[in-house]
Amino acid sequence: MNRAVRGSDGRKWNLRTSIEWSDPLMVDEWEHDVSGGRSPGVVMGSVVFILITAFLVWTPSEVLIPGWLVLALLLLVLFFPVRWLLRRPWSIIAETPGDTDEHPPERWVGVVRGTLTARQESARVARNIEVYAEPDMNGPLQPVE
Repeated sequence: MNRAVRGSDGRKWNLRTSIEWSDPLMVDEWEHDVSGGRSPGVVMGSVVFILITAFLVWTPSEVLIPGWLVLALLLLVLFFPVRWLLRRPWSIIAETPGDTDEHPPERWVGVVRGTLTARQESARVARNIEVYAEPDMNGPLQPVE
């Protein structure tokens, strides 16, 4: 999502948010970055899919499977992929080309988790730029040289 914001000092800022498909390595989270990769998730997903398929295929024809059970199994299978998609990290970038020596070019970059959090933080950054002429230093965005 791109948004043009005018700061209180008259500078034009470009505010961008984009989803990150791979987790950026955070310095303070390096212990959690060590994992087995994607293979455990793929194996568990395959096992669940095989078990549900076996349950539905091997059911005798006399047994009537209620629709709510099929829906519950579908929700169970889709829960983690949807949660994974909604909790992806988002990059937020606010930059201005500057206009004079008094206002040099600036670039602020930050990462937040979740779609709704990214939208809320983007709106908060836009409001801070409109009111204070720059993003909040206490938020996730930090100036980049």
